[in-house]
Amino acid sequence: MTPRLNLLPEPAFAELHPLLAERLAQVGNGVHAAQFEPLLDPLARRVLEKGFAQAGAHEGTVWLLDEDGQHLVPAYNTGPHAGQLVGKFKQPLSSGLICMVFATERPFLENDVWRHAQQSKLLDAELGTQTWAMIAVPFCFLKACRGVVSCVQLKRPDAPAPDPPRFRPEHLAHIEHATALLARLVEFRLLGQVVGWSSD
Repeated sequence: MTPRLNLLPEPAFAELHPLLAERLAQVGNGVHAAQFEPLLDPLARRVLEKGFAQAGAHEGTVWLLDEDGQHLVPAYNTGPHAGQLVGKFKQPLSSGLICMVFATERPFLENDVWRHAQQSKLLDAELGTQTWAMIAVPFCFLKACRGVVSCVQLKRPDAPAPDPPRFRPEHLAHIEHATALLARLVEFRLLGQVVGWSSD
């Protein structure tokens, strides 16, 4: 049997732990939509895009709190309307399924989501689309829920094309996995910046 790597915390770092924890909390609280995209290196983007593809989504979005803490704002989007959304569209925390996921910190999967009474129509109305199916999971990093990762299957209203194929539980698992990996990559990048250490 291969011996286990047994690492213990370095005693010299112990007294710095409270300071580091406080600084990372401050950093986490300061990450909003405008600051987020530069944190997405090519690996982080591939992780997200692979997760969305595995789920059979048409596009996906990372939502973060705005600076006033009153809205969720798209910080990253893989769809053709990303330029209209990222850092611009604001979903009030008081409405919508994305905000429900943020408030409850519980994952959500819904087909025929357009029939759901809580689904906000603001974004669909702005883009002229119909959200057919949705997966949304809480996006937690640096010990707090700071946003939501969602993906959707879309349809043009009254379009003659077949209905999208719908999401299944294994698709939710793909998005949860991608979101967890994204969180670790973002944490690693922020920690490296705070302590002045880079893997490059």
